[in-house]
Amino acid sequence: MRGLIAFDKFKDSMSAEVACEVAAEALLEAHPDWILDRVPLTDGGEGFARILTTAAGGRLDIIQVTGPRFHLQDATLGWVRLEVLPESARALLQLPPDGALAVIEMAQASGLQALEPGDRDPWKTSTYGTGELIRYATRAGAAAILLGIGGSATNDLGLGALEALGLELRGDHSQHLRALSPERWHEIREFDGQPLEVPPVRIACDVDNPLLGKQGATATFGPQKGLKLTDLQPLEHLMEKTAHRLLDYFGHPREQWNQRLCAAGSGAAGGIGFGLQTALRDARFVPGFPLVAAWLRLEEKRQKAHIILTGEGRFDLTSLHGKGPAAVLEHIRSDQSAYLFAGSITKEARAAMAGHPGRRALTAIAPDDWPLERCLCEGPNLLRKAVKEVVLD
Repeated sequence: MRGLIAFDKFKDSMSAEVACEVAAEALLEAHPDWILDRVPLTDGGEGFARILTTAAGGRLDIIQVTGPRFHLQDATLGWVRLEVLPESARALLQLPPDGALAVIEMAQASGLQALEPGDRDPWKTSTYGTGELIRYATRAGAAAILLGIGGSATNDLGLGALEALGLELRGDHSQHLRALSPERWHEIREFDGQPLEVPPVRIACDVDNPLLGKQGATATFGPQKGLKLTDLQPLEHLMEKTAHRLLDYFGHPREQWNQRLCAAGSGAAGGIGFGLQTALRDARFVPGFPLVAAWLRLEEKRQKAHIILTGEGRFDLTSLHGKGPAAVLEHIRSDQSAYLFAGSITKEARAAMAGHPGRRALTAIAPDDWPLERCLCEGPNLLRKAVKEVVLD
């Protein structure tokens, strides 16, 4: 029997790697002769740099950067050789066939994971640290940069990252302003200088939200990052005004502004992709999960498997739009058994999955009567128990 174990993270409980190992151990206790392919998944957030770099046999550097609220913290940056990547992954990246690729995870430098719940406030957070990672990679000789933008704590158009790359922000009397988050954007009178010339940047993203509006960065993701509902409109207005100033400063024709503001993905991660594409010579989005799947040779391993286990911390309707576990369950053959485990599964997600071909047992591992803190702490044990009960019994 051959199996594919492909989990994403269970946020605040288990990394993707730990979830895969727990599930594999549960199976191997009963069937030590089974061959199991462990494939940790990533959505561009926590684990992106580590998982992709490890899979490609690369190396990880630890860099000190400026965190989302301007405190110093360590961040991991990966290095891989382009020539070792699967051809399908290189085709999606549209990069030269060889050279050093820097794999940057925005969550490492500008992520919610670095902040306690009470410190989460997109008025006060910046992508400056992500810009520092891009600057480091550039000066270290990267031929190209791959940026995963999941898990961000920011809503700053990538202006902080551009500042770290050399864009100067000036206030009254041409005073050089430093380390600005949106709460201080009102001090900016003009932009000055140009960002560092960086190699091609590929932004891994599966979110198709525009920058502004009801489906935009502020309205859709702001509250998840600590934004008060009463502050939605003020921050939205400021984002629009500052986006126009950036487009003007970098010479984009006015007739193209609306197209750029409405572009799919421009609202992801607080608009960092919008900012980078506005200011840099070669920055573009690439489809996130298709790239990860190609990079990890997921389809090849799925085709060989008789049994497939996948899952993540919470499975809801958003999980059905390009995210890893749901994508793993696509195109299951009649001779394959597939199981999805999650901390919680919404009724809407269960209904949407009904009637799909193959055996797709959706299992919520967290007991309904347990407090969240206990479920998170006991996550590995709950997953192990569920795998044994659902798959092996």
